[in-house]
Amino acid sequence: MSLCVRLLAFMILHLAPAVALPDSPASGPNCPILDATDSHARQSLMSYICFYSADPGDPAHEATVPKQLPESLDWTPAMGHDLVFSHTDSVYWIHLKVRNTGPAQKLWYLKLNYPLLDEVTFWQTGNGRYDHLRTGDQYPFNSRGIDYRYFLLPVTLDSGETRGITLRVRSSGALNVPLSLESPEQVIAQSNHLTLTHGLFYGALLVFAVFNLLLFFSSGTVQYFYNAFYMAALGLFLFSMGGFANQYFWPDSAGFANTSIPLALALCALSMTLFGHSFLEVEKNTIAETTLKALAWLCVGFLALTLVLPYNKTILLNTVLALTVISSLFIVAIIRWRQGYQPAMWYVLAWLVMLVGGLVYALAAFGYLADFLAREALMQLVVGGQVILLNYAMVQRWRLLNEKLLAVEHNARFDLELKVHERTSQLRNTMRELEKANRQLATLSLNDALTGLYNRRHLDNILPELCAESRRTGQPFTLALVDADHFKVINDTWGHGFGDTCLQFIADILTRHVKRPRDIAIRFGGEEFALLLPGTDTEGARKVCRAILHDSATSSLTGPDGAKAILTLSAGIATLTHGETQSGLFERADEALYQAKATGRNKVVASDTLPTE
Repeated sequence: MSLCVRLLAFMILHLAPAVALPDSPASGPNCPILDATDSHARQSLMSYICFYSADPGDPAHEATVPKQLPESLDWTPAMGHDLVFSHTDSVYWIHLKVRNTGPAQKLWYLKLNYPLLDEVTFWQTGNGRYDHLRTGDQYPFNSRGIDYRYFLLPVTLDSGETRGITLRVRSSGALNVPLSLESPEQVIAQSNHLTLTHGLFYGALLVFAVFNLLLFFSSGTVQYFYNAFYMAALGLFLFSMGGFANQYFWPDSAGFANTSIPLALALCALSMTLFGHSFLEVEKNTIAETTLKALAWLCVGFLALTLVLPYNKTILLNTVLALTVISSLFIVAIIRWRQGYQPAMWYVLAWLVMLVGGLVYALAAFGYLADFLAREALMQLVVGGQVILLNYAMVQRWRLLNEKLLAVEHNARFDLELKVHERTSQLRNTMRELEKANRQLATLSLNDALTGLYNRRHLDNILPELCAESRRTGQPFTLALVDADHFKVINDTWGHGFGDTCLQFIADILTRHVKRPRDIAIRFGGEEFALLLPGTDTEGARKVCRAILHDSATSSLTGPDGAKAILTLSAGIATLTHGETQSGLFERADEALYQAKATGRNKVVASDTLPTE
């Protein structure tokens, strides 16, 4: 039955008198009453909503009907903001009061514009009436009553009637609750509009996929197959995220509704990797080829894990996998572009669009950005742009191959001496490019990927040179070791992701205070940093370290739970003495750092102040 027919059926059903139930639940929290006849008030629906977050262990978390809720719940007004929450185990209770001030009975629909919710239960109370609807993607699709990808609740009000609407929402993934109260005409108009736009989008995606598949069968070029595979997997992922797959593909397989999303995402990651490896013509036995092969096998492994792990874990893992694949392909494409492979330019543009759009879409899907519907439209624009750019890139690659074939045919007419000369010149160019790439890799190997500072390898290389220079010139040279205090507690409390943020925060402070051109900041351990200060004596190094410790102690970071975290540092410094080796210098600085830790932390200790044995 079409959506229009179902809406008409529900209008007839809900305009009929409802049966009064004797045990109606309480009227709910003291929320503002929405005048349903006022279109401006309906547009500001979130200003009339109250909600309560019930954590595990809260009596409201175990309640299954509104009358089981404690009377003293601390309901929170939504204050006009969308209800958007990241992954949580909490149950959310939402309440709304609606009044019909019009002269006649009328029907509206409370619309929840997010399909990926495990369990959504609606209750309507008022004038002795009690209506109840339980649905969600953990239930068969026909539990929704209306054949629509989002959740629709009919709200029928007599003239002057006020009804209380209560929702209980629970989900194993991100929790978006974008609500709107719309008339049947608005629902039908919006549905028709979205049906047209979605039909055009998915139809175009299907046409591109079939076209590339036909090109594969006719030419035998595997890139066309990988491109068709990618567009089919991407279409399935967006179809599942939008609620269409649950509606049309597996409406009676509630358990597979959630599994299909990370499964399609893993297929996207696999197809992206295969297509990128083939299209970019990555050279064999290179870091890029090894990376892409490893990512392809990782995608296969994640596909298997998706079938056995719970949804809340697989969606996070596969999202990280997809973003890693996109970022890796983006980097490899830039390298190939810099190497002179011209089709890679369009590939880079395509993945730049996807990288930005995919990040925004992931943030919206995980509950970090509001208005999932707008982000869905943005993602469709992003995918459309990417598909066009990718196919244009393949056209450019085909054109380039034709030009190469024509050039080969033309060059065949020249004599052997010219061929030898050209091949020799090409070999020299290749060697120069390889030498340039090796220099780039050597430079990258000296930097810490997380903080951007130099790494332990650079410390091992530069420290002997600076010590030798100090001995030769007689200028002071000071080594300072800086260590984050209680860093294990930070990792245990907020996780390693926030720990990485703290390390980047420390690196920024060190960079700001190490200002002289020859001064060097290095990360040589987990939370351990070193400052190499040529031409600086102990007192000068002490001032630098105190400024660094003061900057860190007076700044704060916001943890994932919103709590403020103060990160303090300890420092040990040692100045090279006559005849001292670099290992001796390092040991003295390390001993000074140990004393700073042992005597209270958040302080600077110089080795020349330590007692001698």
